[in-house]
Amino acid sequence: MEEQNLGRILVIDDNEDVLFSAKMLLRKHAKEVVMEKNPKKIPFLVSNEDFDLILLDMNFSQDITSGQEGYYWLKEILKYDPSAVVIMITAYGDVEMAVRALKEGATDFVLKPWQNEKLLATLSAAARLRNSYREVNQLKEVNRTLTTQLNSPQNIIQGLSASMRQLFSIIDKVARTDADILLLGENGTGKEVIARTIHQRSSRADKVFVTVDMGAVTESLFESELFGHKKGAFTDAKEDRIGRIEAANGGTLFLDEIGNLSLAMQAKLLTVLQRREVIRVGTNKPISVNVRLISATNMPLKEMVQRNEFRQDLMYRINTVELNLPPLRDRLDDIPLFAEHFLAEYAQKYRQPVKRLSDSGLARLRRYSWPGNVRELQHALERASIMSENRELQADDFFFLAESEPAPAATQLEASSLDLDELEREAVKRALQKHDGNISKAAKELGLSRGALYRRLEKYEL
Repeated sequence: MEEQNLGRILVIDDNEDVLFSAKMLLRKHAKEVVMEKNPKKIPFLVSNEDFDLILLDMNFSQDITSGQEGYYWLKEILKYDPSAVVIMITAYGDVEMAVRALKEGATDFVLKPWQNEKLLATLSAAARLRNSYREVNQLKEVNRTLTTQLNSPQNIIQGLSASMRQLFSIIDKVARTDADILLLGENGTGKEVIARTIHQRSSRADKVFVTVDMGAVTESLFESELFGHKKGAFTDAKEDRIGRIEAANGGTLFLDEIGNLSLAMQAKLLTVLQRREVIRVGTNKPISVNVRLISATNMPLKEMVQRNEFRQDLMYRINTVELNLPPLRDRLDDIPLFAEHFLAEYAQKYRQPVKRLSDSGLARLRRYSWPGNVRELQHALERASIMSENRELQADDFFFLAESEPAPAATQLEASSLDLDELEREAVKRALQKHDGNISKAAKELGLSRGALYRRLEKYEL
């Protein structure tokens, strides 16, 4: 055994011979060995110093054989340090005393006189346990810090338009409940921002918020990604892995683009939501989960239900409350608020003076129809703030919007029929042609994720 691998050890025993023997044995293997005869000094020692291991006698001079003093001082140690690793020692031990000591919180139990090799092995195992406790506590602290930062209240732009005032009025009512929520709206309308707002205003605000892009989850990895898996469950399962749903336990689970799920994946998800338990791939053991579910999609779920493309029972399960996010073109009065917010953000990001939106610049933005909604507005303001040398952004600073301004809806897509599949196939084909086969750009223009676009390419053999 290497030297100093046991850390700092505190030995408490009223027998000087025991203390001397322990010190002679342990000094070669510990960073420091602190000896103490008087158990009444335990509160001072454990509250002012940090010990990796504590060896505690069960019987002192006032009580020779019952072990009651040892149980008392064990409780005192754990009161000051709940993660303390305490090994009980006694010359009068039996199975009953050992079991009680462990139930009271002791890590292990050894008898006097001890065998040196056995004692060292016990302490070595206890030291590994202590390190594990510390790692777990560190991970918990890191997780708590990250959760606090991720879930910290943000400057949510509620908007001046009547539609947004009504939306946030509903959010204030439902956020405090645990009702499952379905967010509907075009891409870029801020569905994830709204989901985070609901989480921050809920009773789960201090817990984790987990996002899953359902459009990017392939059918082959669906169960592993959402439910987790056991090592060896399949070829690439090289270690145990927790699923996204289990990771969100106690907090909020946000399933984005839920309309992209196949019927088979919908059935598996519904089973988990109804039973409120997951079973990791490769096991048969159910794990209970308690999550607040928020789902989102830009697809017409009710029409999909009628076409047997989306399960009706799943739709009912996920939309206890349904919120519709209006597109930016229907709430142009909110543009000044968005502009003020984003321009201040970019001034800090790029270390430049805060720029303002001129009347001509605002008029230009109001004339645009914003197919990409708030996300497109955000990118337009970022580009203009970088490229413009003026403190006020003029209409000319948004010249690039004319290139992507959509044509009137009636002339955007000409098709020989009104068959939905044919219209969708033609739209996908034109988007790919326009962007020279660039999947990311085509998906963005179509309002789809890359995964959803790939599925359509396969469906229409493009």
